[in-house]
Amino acid sequence: MYVVINFSTHALLRLPMTKPDTLYATPHANLGRFAFDEHVVEVFPDMIQRSVPGYSTIIAMTGVIAGRYAQAGSNIYDLGSSLGASTLSMAREINKHDCNIIGVDNSAAMIERCRSYIANSVTPITLRCENIQKTEINNASVVVLNFTLQFVPAAERAALINRISEAMRPGGILILSEKIRFADTHLQDLNTDLHHAFKRANGYSELEIAQKRNAIEEVLIPETLVEHQQRLRTAGFSSIDVWFQCFNFASLVAIK
Repeated sequence: MYVVINFSTHALLRLPMTKPDTLYATPHANLGRFAFDEHVVEVFPDMIQRSVPGYSTIIAMTGVIAGRYAQAGSNIYDLGSSLGASTLSMAREINKHDCNIIGVDNSAAMIERCRSYIANSVTPITLRCENIQKTEINNASVVVLNFTLQFVPAAERAALINRISEAMRPGGILILSEKIRFADTHLQDLNTDLHHAFKRANGYSELEIAQKRNAIEEVLIPETLVEHQQRLRTAGFSSIDVWFQCFNFASLVAIK
């Protein structure tokens, strides 16, 4: 069986492209920490497309995977839903009855903009402006963490993954996408350089790359694939695999 995805009509590309990302195009004397505030919301679709290799593929296939594993009468969670790209992708692919699709994000600016994007969804979607570490999770058959866990303090990640596992139905699936680091310094340097080349090819200047890196490096803390896999296994997931990787970005599936 072959699944054909037309990326040009995918959820991410349907999100209105509000403004080009020029947040770091000019020198900042006092460069603050990166935050998902109203300034980032305005440029987020452009930022994520030009910064994360394979993002459109991950979002599209998140919907396909969710459609396969969603169970009737269960809850489907998008934790760290931002503007709803993964949420909408799942809403289009899930055809089981009585599934509740729930997007959770702690950025009020993201949630407010997301509400306008999901307004025309045929499948009902509930949005919560809450901390994903505290939001209620239960009766789940699909949970998505697309580039979200990396912003949770490292010491608190295991507790979140454990809570997701405990709330998941047998046969349920967790989709976990992250920026990763490499234990091997040669591979770390190579993949960092390749990622920066990707960003340059997408129009970012050296100044933009450097300032964004400085703003986000203490906020986004990547881990190795081995660390992610060990945490998932300890939490009780039985089948774990990396289904997508491009440079230092990867997406895993973990089945309960």
